[in-house]
Order: sequence, then structure tokens, then C-alpha cells
Amino acid sequence: MDVMEILKAYAEEIDVVIDDSLSKLEPESLYESSEYLIKAGGKKFRPALTLLSCQAVGGKPEKALKAAAAIELTHTFSLIHDDIMDNDDTRRGKPAVHKVWGEPLAILAGDSLFAKSFELLSQSAEDNIAYERVVDALQVLTNSCINICEGQALDMAFEDTFNVTKDEYMNMIYKKTGDLITASTTIGAIMGGASSNEIQALRTYGKQIGLAFQIQDDYIDLTGDESIGKPVGSDLVEGKKTLMVVYALEKANKEDHDRLVELLEANDESIIPEAMEILEKYGAINYARSKVYDCVIESKQALSILPDSDAKDALFKLADFVFTRKS
Repeated sequence: MDVMEILKAYAEEIDVVIDDSLSKLEPESLYESSEYLIKAGGKKFRPALTLLSCQAVGGKPEKALKAAAAIELTHTFSLIHDDIMDNDDTRRGKPAVHKVWGEPLAILAGDSLFAKSFELLSQSAEDNIAYERVVDALQVLTNSCINICEGQALDMAFEDTFNVTKDEYMNMIYKKTGDLITASTTIGAIMGGASSNEIQALRTYGKQIGLAFQIQDDYIDLTGDESIGKPVGSDLVEGKKTLMVVYALEKANKEDHDRLVELLEANDESIIPEAMEILEKYGAINYARSKVYDCVIESKQALSILPDSDAKDALFKLADFVFTRKS
């Protein structure tokens, strides 16, 4: 199977678990707003990683279904709250939750998904998962949720400064985006009965994939196709401190540094060509691309201790997908 077939196959099972959990919410408006983004689509990349990680260590995927669904609910909760904070109008090609139901109900929908994720994960004990492993998984998800909040706060703090280092940027994207992907693979391994070495291997795999995923997002913004996503260069217009911007500011001479800052502060689409010229002059775009590649290679190397299996092969394919995806 190719990557999209793999993701689709797991998505159907995960959707059943999620729908059963959310259907208990009331009133109807809370249920509808909570399930809205999930029904809107999404690749279900993170929960697929959970199920594959479980299988890769010899576990049965059905043992990790509730955990996988919990991961997707956590991800969706973070998207709803992000859209409110960023005042974004759309998500997955549809009006954002807060644009349809208003901010108060959207906040409640996000909170409901957050609570439901922990409810579902704790219910894994009903599938004959050892109590100790359920507790370990809950701790991983708890830490990930804390990191999501810290990462978002760091991202917001970066809006007011251009003195952001590469290490600070990498720490921010790991917390905001990468750690939930790390949690996906780690929890899958835990649910599959993995040894401590296997858990660590899949944690490393998830961390590297998580970092690569966000950097690739930034890369796509500058090199992608507008017909399949947001306008090319929108991150530059918004003045975002992506890895490419941080790298260019670090390498640029004073004249180019100051000019790039000026362009990023303009909040105008007309700045895109000139800003791109400065990024290209200092090799920032190629640097980001090579960083994605390095992360993907390291993620694959981490899996070397696992026995060969279809699940391991699928994890390799998903790593390659992160590097080659266009949207």
C-alpha cells in the first residue's frame, strides 16, 4: 500500500471510536462543534503512527485504537484553540469552528475534545492493557499537552522579536508540533508491550518525524502550489519566524538583515519576491530542506533495532512522506 492508502485504512477504524465517544456529548451544538473538524477530514497521520508503532513491536492494533483516537482528539483540540488565538477563518477548506459556532462554544468544543482524549486513553485498560502501561501512556499524553501550551506561548512570544536562534526555534516547534507526534509513536509502543529500548527507539523516530513535519510545513509555504493550500509566502507576509527566516537573519550582513526585518514587518504581499531573494542569497531555503532530510534519515535509523515487519515498512514510508509531501 502507498502512504495515502495506509492512512485511509486506519482512519476509518479511528473515526468509529471517535464518533462513539463524542456521540455522548450534549447538547447537540456541543457535539456538532466538537466533531466538526474531525468530519472535515485530515490525514489522521498521528493516530496512524500510534497503531503502526504498536504493531511494529508485536502488538495488536486493536489494543491501541482508543489511544490512537485520543491522540487525534488532542490534535483537534489544539487546532480549534489555535484558530481562535490566530483568528483564522478556515481550517481544512471549511470555516473554522469559531466562525460557525462563535468563540465561546468553540472553546468548549476544544475543552471537550481535550477531556475526551484522556477519557479514551484511560479506557484502554478495558482492552486488557496492563494498568502500569496505561498510566505510562497517560503521563506521556499529559506531558505532550503541557508542551503544546508551552510551544504555542513561545510561538506567540516570538512574534515580538527578531532575536530568535535556531535552537530556540527548534525547541518551539518541537513543543508546539513535534511532541504530539512523539507521543503518538511512544504511546503506540507502550500499548504494544514494547521493551524500554523499543519505546526509546520509537520515541526518537517520532521526535525526528515531528521536527521534520513542521520544517517541511514552513518549506511548503515558500515553495508550494497555491491551488492545493494557502497562498505561497503567506508566512513571510505574516512575519513568522520560520527556520528559514531565523537562519537568514543569523547569516545575513547588516544591510540584508535590517532589510529582511523591514520586509517582515510590512505585512504586505508585495514583499514576498524581495524577501525570497534574501532567503535564497543566504541558502536559507536549501538549509531547511536539508534539515528535513537529516531528520527523516535519523528517524529511520532509530528503527533499526525493531524486527522487520509490514508495520516497520509503513513507518519508513511515512517518514519518506514527510519529506516529499506538498501539502
